[in-house]
Amino acid sequence: MTEKIKEAITLAKSFNKKVLFDIDDLIFDMKYTNKIPFIKALSSKEKRLFVDDVVKLGETLKLCDGVITTTEALAKELKHYISNVFINRNSASEEMWQLSQEALINKNDKNNKNNSENIIIGFFSSNRVHDSDLDMIKPVLLKILREYKNVQLLLLGDINFPSFLEEFSSQVIIKKFSNWEKLPKIISNIDINIVPLKKTIFNKVKSENKWLEAALVKVPTIASNFGAFKEVIKHNETGILCSDLNEWYLSIKFLIINRKFRKILGDNAYHICKGKYNTLNKENKFANYINLITNKHIGFYLPTLRMYGGIYVVLKHAIILKSIGWDVDLILPEEKIDSYIFQGIKFNVINLKESSIIAQYDIIVATFFATLYSILNYYKTKKHLYLIQSYETNFFPYGNNMRSYAEKTYSLTYGIEYITISKWCENWLLNKYKQKCRYAPNGIDFDSNNHYMRNLNKKIIRILIEGDCASHYKNVDESFKIAEKLDKNRFEIWYLSNSGKPKKWYKMDKYFYQVPHEKVKEIYYECDILLKSSWFESFSYPPLEMMATGGYSIVVPNEGNKEYLIDEKNCLFYRLGDLDSAIQNINRLISDKKLQQYLYENGLITAKNRDWKKFKNKIIKLYDS
Repeated sequence: MTEKIKEAITLAKSFNKKVLFDIDDLIFDMKYTNKIPFIKALSSKEKRLFVDDVVKLGETLKLCDGVITTTEALAKELKHYISNVFINRNSASEEMWQLSQEALINKNDKNNKNNSENIIIGFFSSNRVHDSDLDMIKPVLLKILREYKNVQLLLLGDINFPSFLEEFSSQVIIKKFSNWEKLPKIISNIDINIVPLKKTIFNKVKSENKWLEAALVKVPTIASNFGAFKEVIKHNETGILCSDLNEWYLSIKFLIINRKFRKILGDNAYHICKGKYNTLNKENKFANYINLITNKHIGFYLPTLRMYGGIYVVLKHAIILKSIGWDVDLILPEEKIDSYIFQGIKFNVINLKESSIIAQYDIIVATFFATLYSILNYYKTKKHLYLIQSYETNFFPYGNNMRSYAEKTYSLTYGIEYITISKWCENWLLNKYKQKCRYAPNGIDFDSNNHYMRNLNKKIIRILIEGDCASHYKNVDESFKIAEKLDKNRFEIWYLSNSGKPKKWYKMDKYFYQVPHEKVKEIYYECDILLKSSWFESFSYPPLEMMATGGYSIVVPNEGNKEYLIDEKNCLFYRLGDLDSAIQNINRLISDKKLQQYLYENGLITAKNRDWKKFKNKIIKLYDS
């Protein structure tokens, strides 16, 4: 545990990502390590550092969601601290197998050329903790070395020359730690591998690694009848198990004089390991565990984080999925950021300019036509969704080749599922392209708005024009042409745009450009009437946002607003291009208090019924079906 580790765990959990702790020893609680004789022999400074490490490992463990470990005994102890424990037994990697195969070839060549009767017994110690294990069979080793002058004892690891072996210095070989890649060759040169273990809780949780490493080069193992060795070794088939000193003595003696049985044990252990102890043979089981424990992982592939209506919808869906525990990533091709906060919720961002990682998702979502082909690169993903928010072909004028590019995305038949937020999109996808499409309605954060009934008898009435004037289908020019015909002493014109600078001939009293989304509602609140002339919209948010504040909307009907707007009930429609009709509606609204009250009340009901909370389950089902 360090501040960085704590920060990483906290951040991961804030993204609904699982944090797993991988450990193969009882070094996370002093109640275990206090029982190790080696620890008692440390200096006060060394012991203080050791204790600090153990305590901090324990702190890290307790912050995690699950543990990966190597033996049943260790899993049993870990479950006192954390319930979710997975046993992933130690195995040899492909590289370890390759090195062992090379060592075997050299061993066979050497045996063919050399019929020496010398026998090497190997004891491999990872650290000084195992000094007491060697000491446990001290009488046996002394007796064997006295009786068999052709026997040598190889001690490898962090080990000093044991004083009790001084009289046999010519028969004892000490080797310090070696690079692990050299281990197969070293083990292949011994004849008998010994693993004595004192019956302590610390040894009980040890894995069978020392048996495995010897088996890879067909060297037989004699081990204590204890812990993992008792679980995996078949006595007198894949190794020999000993319960007392007499059994140790007889077993070592038997293997010294019986070369043929040494070979049988080594060969049997090798074939068992070849079938079971290879990381390739176990990766599916391990991967299945990881997939089982992790939360549902979804990636939304976005072209940008600039706040358009379509981006807002995606982020609201992301918030809903994150609220039920999903692990949600935003994938961006351009922006160089590693996280993004929307409405107080922080999201992990995969920046494709900085990362070449093709992540594995349960679901990946294309959010605009230009992102569709990119999500197909995520070949590890189980489900590819295409969120249709509009007929994007119409985003471009005739003659623009992007029309063709957008059009092709609606007729794909390979591995793409279509989802939408507009009924009209659901209909044309089915009727024109035979694409079945799941649907969930769009919503609004109704409770975040203040609302009041506008006073249209006041001296100045404020009209809001909204839209990108550079997009032909937004038809902003028409709104300004209508505004030109209004009495300048009676009407004030505000213009709100997310992109596209105003044209020189536009006349306005205030201009708002790329206002942060959370501030937009304040502009609606300050205005009385929304004038919206778009002839094409995916889903038209501005009238809904205006109604949520109690204001009025005079609009051109289109597929993107007819889903919730009803003429003369919650808004007033005017015919596209009919400027006089729009002006008549404005004047009529100002003079008719009954109409004002009716539109106000129904507008609030419409906006309230469109609150995101009402659609939460439908949106979840959109992705979880």
